[in-house]
Amino acid sequence: MKETIKLNYKRTFTVGLAFMSICAFWQLYDNVIPLILKNTFNLSDTWSGVIMALDNVIALFLLPILGALSDKRQTRIGRRMPFILAGTAIAVVLMVFLPVFDNRYYESASEGMFIGFLVVLGLLLISMALYRSPAVALMPDVTPKPLRSKGNAIINLMGAVGGILYLIISSVMFRQKGVRNDYQMIFIIIAAIMAISVFILFIFIKEPECVKEVQEYEATHPEDNLEVKDEATSKTYLPREVKRSLYFILASIALWFMGYNAITTAFSKYATLEWNMSLSQANQCLTIATGVAILSYIPIGEIASRVGRKKSIIFGVLLLSSCFLTGFILNYALKGFSPVLLVVFGLIGIAWATINVNSLPMVVEMCKESDIGRYTGYYYTCSMAAQIITPILSGALLEHVGYWTLFPYGALFVFFALITMLNVKHGDNKPELPKDRLELLDVDD
Repeated sequence: MKETIKLNYKRTFTVGLAFMSICAFWQLYDNVIPLILKNTFNLSDTWSGVIMALDNVIALFLLPILGALSDKRQTRIGRRMPFILAGTAIAVVLMVFLPVFDNRYYESASEGMFIGFLVVLGLLLISMALYRSPAVALMPDVTPKPLRSKGNAIINLMGAVGGILYLIISSVMFRQKGVRNDYQMIFIIIAAIMAISVFILFIFIKEPECVKEVQEYEATHPEDNLEVKDEATSKTYLPREVKRSLYFILASIALWFMGYNAITTAFSKYATLEWNMSLSQANQCLTIATGVAILSYIPIGEIASRVGRKKSIIFGVLLLSSCFLTGFILNYALKGFSPVLLVVFGLIGIAWATINVNSLPMVVEMCKESDIGRYTGYYYTCSMAAQIITPILSGALLEHVGYWTLFPYGALFVFFALITMLNVKHGDNKPELPKDRLELLDVDD
């Protein structure tokens, strides 16, 4: 019976090591690469935004392709593992070389060093795409369908650990203000974390055996069809009103990612220029936001189980927009780092966790179980598209209007998401509180 099957926590935490390493890399990428582009290569904010959007462009096209390729790949060590091992190995090598071009250009500026940096960066982003999609697919491969929400919770907690791990390390390493940072060592450290994490994954997860075990279980538990069936054609479909809700929540996802990603991508530059903060102080703010979000997942899930997902998201959107407006006000009140910022970013963490805990479940609530992957793809298509556009658009505003526009930009797009969310009428079921509270942590990356 489905009720008696239990999640293999040890296996799931081990699988989560791959996602932990991925999130550690992306936190490094979002935090350091904008500073290198501006301070070393003297790129404008607009062109810096273009380069920072490349990872999302690459992911938008390569992730579904590489995911499909890994579906068809059959090897002695599994379908996903060859992609994970190859992608990680290539990424680790390229990460070690990337800051070399940064340092050499700083010592003696040359077009060759700049081109070399861009080439290595592009190859690094491709290798991460090769690595990321199969790593994300591995969890559902080795987890029975009834337990995938719990498995996804663990995977995302591991991802949060990876992100905060980088922030803690970099906060210790980069304490000084007004000096040029050498990023060679931080790239080596994160590369080592990635390599060790995936090595442990490979040693302890025997993918073919785990997949076979899950397939045997799934064969005895066929899926239920949750869509409406057309008796004339025997085809299933989503009713028009449900599709309307789906479109509005997907629009909401794109809009709040437009606002949130603009802040996270440019905050290190904003904090050093507008508030005269060191990179360490800027990272403290981001660390607080991430840490508070992690602590908030369970209580947020409990509240949502009582008041509903839609109301919870609306609260999160209002709080997030208000926090960004507060950041705009503080731009004129502060001349440097203040503990008030830690409070604001703590609230940002709560707001973002409230949105993420509830948004993906609302999307997949509108589909049958066999379409969860496809609908999850809709979710990521919207979030990635937003993250392609927003660094360029916000970067242009930073360059041509002023850095003061960053927080109003974020607040405005998040507020637009409130308008679209008010038109979502489906996906807001109110289930009984699960006995296992870990299931409440079903959040995205």
